[in-house]
Amino acid sequence: MATQFPDDFKCPISLEIMSDPVILSSGHTFDRPSIQRWLDSGHRTCPITKLPLPDQPSLIPNHALRSLISNFTHTPLPKPQPDHAHPNPQYLISILTSKSSPLESKIDSLAQLTKLSKRDSASRRKLTESGAVSAVLNCLQFNSDDFTLHERALSLLLNLSLDDDNKVGLVAEGAVSRVVAALRFGSPDCRAIAATIITSLAVVEVNKATIGDYPYAIKALVSLLQNGKLLREKKEAATALYALTSFPENRKRVVNCGAVPILMKIADSGLERAVEVLSILAKCKEGREEMMKIRGCVGAFVKMLKNGSSRAVQCSLFTLNCLCCSSEEMCAESNKEAVLEICMGLLEDDNEKVGRNANNLIQTLSGNPSMR
Repeated sequence: MATQFPDDFKCPISLEIMSDPVILSSGHTFDRPSIQRWLDSGHRTCPITKLPLPDQPSLIPNHALRSLISNFTHTPLPKPQPDHAHPNPQYLISILTSKSSPLESKIDSLAQLTKLSKRDSASRRKLTESGAVSAVLNCLQFNSDDFTLHERALSLLLNLSLDDDNKVGLVAEGAVSRVVAALRFGSPDCRAIAATIITSLAVVEVNKATIGDYPYAIKALVSLLQNGKLLREKKEAATALYALTSFPENRKRVVNCGAVPILMKIADSGLERAVEVLSILAKCKEGREEMMKIRGCVGAFVKMLKNGSSRAVQCSLFTLNCLCCSSEEMCAESNKEAVLEICMGLLEDDNEKVGRNANNLIQTLSGNPSMR
């Protein structure tokens, strides 16, 4: 006796048992291939009610009916195809977590999830609550050369880190270990994105300490600063170090990883963010001592005073003042470089902080015996 299927299992268009039931905005359910052909033919009305539809009608998976059909027929139905216009986050996340999903499907799912994450904070929160973080971290396995997959996963992770509510949660779920792995073993683009994620996570004070204490985190950033193939890598690494060094305990860690000579070298080549990091490191004894060991240290800052942006000038003045307060030798070197005269010319600068820092350095140099 032939099995009699309930009429509700049949597509109103094809009259066949539905394999991928979806709900139209009119409330009626159709098999996806059938209703898609209807829409692709230019129809913008419901086949049943004849009522008008939006210009881009959404097709919402009918999971309940799909499950009923599957149980009734005792045969698993093929996985429904995602609606690219209105993607289902949980479906996309399931593709990432499935071991049987092809690489291209995972890359496509990450692209769609990233697009969703750009909408607003509510969308990012929904993705996080749906388990997107663990799914994304699962894609960041650096035992293969799937660089496109890694880059897409890191881009999504960066977007999810934009909200303060997510920053601590991401660290708690183990994001730092995967980001550090990306810094160490990823492609140039992966490394740049990973450094940007560190900067984003370090906005929260407690994360600064956690990341700084994490094995290889600071060391990997310093290595990227030295060996990065792209200028973007160096800039993002310097920015991440700047964010981390606002936490005092991390300054010595950065110095101990050999960052000062590298920062001095790239500052001398014109990367101003390096000067900003040096101005933070100058606040600790270890940082000042390392700078003083470098031949031409004062000259590098003088070069920035003459050619740098207002922010770079401000940081250079502050760093020179820290060095000169700690060493008569630095004062003497500043005298040779005519720092006092440069500072006099900066007293009336439009930037109030530049003028104030110039005045502080003048007071320091004027009170030092080597300058008399």
